[in-house]
Amino acid sequence: MATRRGFLSALAALALPLRSWAEVGSPSFLAAGKDGEVHVLHGMDVTGDSLFRIDLPGRGHAAAAHPTRPLAVAFARRPGTFAVVLDCRSGEEVTQLTPPSGRQFNGHGVFSLRGDVLFTSEVVAATSEGRIGIWETERFSRVGEWNSGGIGPHDMKRMVDGGLVVANGGIATDPADRTKLNIETMRPNVTLLGPDGRITAQAELPPDMHQNSIRHLALARDGRVAFAMQWEGDPAIDVPQLGLWSPGSDLQLCPPSPEDAFRMKGYAGSIAISNGQIALTSPRGGVVMVHGSDGAHLATHARDDACGVAASADGFVVTDGAGAVWHCDAAGLTLLRRDGPSWDNHLVALG
Repeated sequence: MATRRGFLSALAALALPLRSWAEVGSPSFLAAGKDGEVHVLHGMDVTGDSLFRIDLPGRGHAAAAHPTRPLAVAFARRPGTFAVVLDCRSGEEVTQLTPPSGRQFNGHGVFSLRGDVLFTSEVVAATSEGRIGIWETERFSRVGEWNSGGIGPHDMKRMVDGGLVVANGGIATDPADRTKLNIETMRPNVTLLGPDGRITAQAELPPDMHQNSIRHLALARDGRVAFAMQWEGDPAIDVPQLGLWSPGSDLQLCPPSPEDAFRMKGYAGSIAISNGQIALTSPRGGVVMVHGSDGAHLATHARDDACGVAASADGFVVTDGAGAVWHCDAAGLTLLRRDGPSWDNHLVALG
């Protein structure tokens, strides 16, 4: 039976204002970077202004933002040695996540729609078999895991039904030094997991493209998945780095002209969708490509070490390794700011 004291405590808890992202300026993006010798995570607005900065224990890769609370999880570059839960209001570390023995984080994670669950991209270290770690978010304790449906999962996105779409890159690596072990036999795929973790759809690349590792994902409003690839085969071969997938169908590759494909250097770093257009970055090639919703190539813009990209209201925001933040659309790149840290691979949109 409930006590009067317990009832009053519950009322007091309900009366407390809910903490939200508004308390830290309502940032639009999270991005890791390096400021001097210090690795950092920034929250930024749509103009590239930094709203907060938090030091990290090492080089960050991607981040996951809680849908309502000012909490972020910063993931190390794979193989992951840390995933840090951060209070973005105070700048304090809430906790560090540790995968089970014999597992490694793989650079990405995402919260559930309500924020009560965090999903983490992981591998079994000895075999590179993919796992999706499941963590409740009151104490950030591990409560389960799913099979990712392939080898070497990297990016994943939350679907509207509570399931996940996962980019299984297909590359098995040595757990100590990341030596690639199976380039001749790799089989990357895109896998759709239902809310119960069961595989509901899956598609692989055609045999002649099996060395094109599927790495990063973006979701269109109509449910299609755009994916970015990194070529592990003969460097003399120009291959597409962009693909599209409607679950239940085959993967569609979207090759640009041979000249534009060459400029990508076989490597796509990040991908985003905005207003029916797709942006694809290549830090190795020093370019940002813009494609239509059907994958048709629209434009290629030159920018050294451009990698992070996310959707904005009127196009895209792009970050580069020189500390600059850019607005991007099919017409070109427009400088927003140039005084940031050396931005790392990803720009993660909130919301």
